Amino acid sequence: MKGFDPKFKDFPDYIIGITKEIWEERGIATLHDYYAADILVRSPDSVVVGNQGVIAATMATLAEFPDRALYGEDVIWSGSPEAGMLSSHRIHSTATHSGDGVYGKATGTRLDYRIIADCHAIAGQINDEWLIRDQGAIVRQLGWEPRDYAADLIAREGGPETAVRPFTPAIDVPGPYTGRGNDNPWGQRLADILTRIMGADMAAIPEAYDRACALEYPGGVSGLSTGDADEFWMGLRASFPNARFTVEHQIGREDPLMPPRAALRWGLHGAHDGWGSFGAPTGADVYVMGATHAEFGPWGLRREFTLFDETAVWKQILLGGS
Repeated sequence: MKGFDPKFKDFPDYIIGITKEIWEERGIATLHDYYAADILVRSPDSVVVGNQGVIAATMATLAEFPDRALYGEDVIWSGSPEAGMLSSHRIHSTATHSGDGVYGKATGTRLDYRIIADCHAIAGQINDEWLIRDQGAIVRQLGWEPRDYAADLIAREGGPETAVRPFTPAIDVPGPYTGRGNDNPWGQRLADILTRIMGADMAAIPEAYDRACALEYPGGVSGLSTGDADEFWMGLRASFPNARFTVEHQIGREDPLMPPRAALRWGLHGAHDGWGSFGAPTGADVYVMGATHAEFGPWGLRREFTLFDETAVWKQILLGGS
């Protein structure tokens, strides 16, 4: 781990360790050390440039959810300490809505949701990040539907003319990380499966998935077997039938005591011109920033974790619908 504090034994230990240190041990000031001053953080709802914005957002979140815990389920990574490393960190988070904030007045509700964060690190610092929270799960547990939350957020931001625009490639800012992952065959296998599905070849699901597959989808939805996978992916693709699907980043890994696994970050960009998971077509231009982790076994894809932010999709529909 050249260039990194020797207290971290490897890259997953670094990613999981600094996450706990920052959030649970209240080491917010360590962001000055662990994050570059000009870090870029892209999430479905915005682009934040600079560490001061990250620190401010961290403090606001902890004021609203002071007991927030972040449990690292997996770190799927590529690269080297010398050239830079990219981690795709899947987190299972719990928190109590104890303070007022972006989600409204404190409710005391106990939350449970997932996050996938892709981070580029070199010389002991993170300087580029893509962050996807399961906002659909969060707002549903607080009593909202994602569409209604998005509409309320637009109103609180001053209406359609002044509301913060969600992330799209048009507002992206080039960052220091330009890699595409690695050429491990498990990453390619997952990319091939999702590319087939997004190409309307839904037969890929019963062919490539284990019949007993366990599935975790946006909104905190858990599924079982190929029928639930078909329902999820069909509903998404049917809402944006002519949108362009792109694999933005691809990693595959084989590690001791772990099944073969893969991490993809992907995009779906185009018109909301079909009936599917997002209701009646509006014609709005929408970009879905998505991430998928998968584990493979002897009978195919055995566990899948896919995330995107439903509230950011609804916000784009409400802001851009005809």
